[in-house]
Amino acid sequence: MSSSIQVHVLHTGSVIVDEALPFNYKSNPPFAWTGLFRSKKKQMRLPVSIYLIEHPKGLVLIDTGWHAINRTKPFKNLSLAYPIYKADLPEGEAVHEHIEQLGYQVSDLDYVVLSHLHCDHADGLRHVSTANHILVSQEELDAANHNTIGYEPHQWENINIDTFAFTHNGIGPTGKSFDLFDDGTIEFVHTPGHSIGQCTARIKAHKDDDAFLLLASDAAYASKSWNYGILPGLVNNKEETINSLNWIKSQATHPQCIQVLANHDPDIKPQIFNL
Repeated sequence: MSSSIQVHVLHTGSVIVDEALPFNYKSNPPFAWTGLFRSKKKQMRLPVSIYLIEHPKGLVLIDTGWHAINRTKPFKNLSLAYPIYKADLPEGEAVHEHIEQLGYQVSDLDYVVLSHLHCDHADGLRHVSTANHILVSQEELDAANHNTIGYEPHQWENINIDTFAFTHNGIGPTGKSFDLFDDGTIEFVHTPGHSIGQCTARIKAHKDDDAFLLLASDAAYASKSWNYGILPGLVNNKEETINSLNWIKSQATHPQCIQVLANHDPDIKPQIFNL
């Protein structure tokens, strides 16, 4: 493992949704995000990103993208969510395929951390179930087991998932975060709104380094989300969504911010960041 940190931005195919789901403009009618009774011209294709981090203390995967079953049985896999979220996963782009292409095996993964458990982030868990540790916030797991919209509990059924607790430390919009290695290099900041327990990952080369890379998950769908204050069509809590989006904007404009990557931003291409 290298003494530096490498962040691989990988795409596990794409998701096809109504444009009102990621970008809920004021002109949109209610429930436009569902795509029901809407023209296909309103649909857009967005990447589904995952992040493999080569860190001196271990190999870390953030999110898992789509499962390969979507290539043949998408309706069976996504059930009621299928009319809203349509998965497209080309050969070679599932999470385990990416890992093998980079010269690793799933069993080499020290940590798999879920930013949240919505179906396009947790679907690939079954491909990486032999990872050493699989983590999600306690708030998110509790919410996912008691809600229906956006969640498909079969995606983590019979998978050993551990939960982490956020620490009240004044970081982020709720003042809470989880430090994976307890050294400030990979910190999961609580950014609720899109989901109750969602977190954004802040990556630094070392604790005292001011420069950072921010992986915003779905706290924002693209840079225009924070630049123009555009909320998604589906939110768990509007006020929390606004607070998280405003915090993302404050980080994006911070002089030490390398870049903010929104998970579904169509302008973000697969690439490697060296920290």
